[in-house]
Amino acid sequence: MYHEILEKAREYEAESIRYLTDMIRIPAFSTKEKELAEYILQEMKKAGFDEAFIDPLGNVIGKIGSGKNIIAFDAHIDTVYPGDLSLWDFNPFEPQVKDGMIWGRGAVDQEGGMASMLTAARIIKELNLNSKFSIYFTGTVMEEDCDGLCWQYIIREDKIVPELVVLTEPTNMNIYRGHRGRMEMQVFVQGRSCHASAPERGVNAIYKISRIALEIEKLNEHLRYDDFLGKGTIAATEVHFTGPSQCAIPDSAYLHLDRRLTQGENKEIAVEEVKEACQLAGESDARIQVLTYNEPSYTGLVYPTEKYYPTWVTPADSPYLKIAERAYSQTLGRKPIIDKWTFSTNGVAIAGMHHIPCIGLGPGNEVYAHAPNEATPVIHLTEAAAFYAALIYALNQ
Repeated sequence: MYHEILEKAREYEAESIRYLTDMIRIPAFSTKEKELAEYILQEMKKAGFDEAFIDPLGNVIGKIGSGKNIIAFDAHIDTVYPGDLSLWDFNPFEPQVKDGMIWGRGAVDQEGGMASMLTAARIIKELNLNSKFSIYFTGTVMEEDCDGLCWQYIIREDKIVPELVVLTEPTNMNIYRGHRGRMEMQVFVQGRSCHASAPERGVNAIYKISRIALEIEKLNEHLRYDDFLGKGTIAATEVHFTGPSQCAIPDSAYLHLDRRLTQGENKEIAVEEVKEACQLAGESDARIQVLTYNEPSYTGLVYPTEKYYPTWVTPADSPYLKIAERAYSQTLGRKPIIDKWTFSTNGVAIAGMHHIPCIGLGPGNEVYAHAPNEATPVIHLTEAAAFYAALIYALNQ
């Protein structure tokens, strides 16, 4: 059967290409995914999904099968903006298929995963590979802005609670089982303005925030290390100030911090470390805030969440991982590399918050994510579709 699954994926390769090129032509930035969600919904209906709908947050969700237990495949359908167009060799929203690659914004991150999911669903239905599960295929929104918000909504509000979720973010066709978490913080300091001709009369907020920034840089020397996930990191990514004029001493300032959390680190630990850095800088009165995301989705719904995205790892001896390795080898004729993502995914909510096991496999190499001239190999679309279908077959045995 594994050989038959791969042959069916090859048979549908042109359709997989069509799905992806159609999606690339529809810009779908975070909070602006409506047109793409409607396209995917129509393709789900054409493919004969048993159910397909768009939820109140804007996620497009298709279902096949009616088993008591739930398996889900997830692809976020939003993309980042193309950036400086002069760095592209072509229009990022006019996809090109050449040299065995599909080129365009979203080809890797991560509409390629959605294309392979649509093909996999057709294979599962046509070859009758599923008898045990309700299988959900989710095209999720706002991930680039707020990882996992979409799945917080799916689990809590749509009441879809899988026993396993397959993340189709790019893995270069390897199997991934986790990544570091992250959080966003801001550190605020108060100064006192005065005329810049007599700076001693005031308190310069820029100097205060600068001393804190230098202490935060030193934190990287002491953050935890994990053998699988690597080291935690912290970086100051923005600095802002306020003041009456360019001839006045600034009266407030803040730093924006990007904190990547390895195994054993969490929000409380990270906040305490920043407090200590502020104290070492002589600025114990600094205020630290973990940020909240509260942007409306394209449907207009606001679903606020703290910008804390927990670390997660699926154990190396997980039975789901072992079944996935077997399905991969049987279908593609080679052993998978088991690894981790460098960046963050919707797994922060699914596994990190709700403790639902996740594994990942997706077309494309993550090094091309968010980069100009983004492209994914055609063969990856085909092999990913075959793997998703083969995994369902293996889970049904």
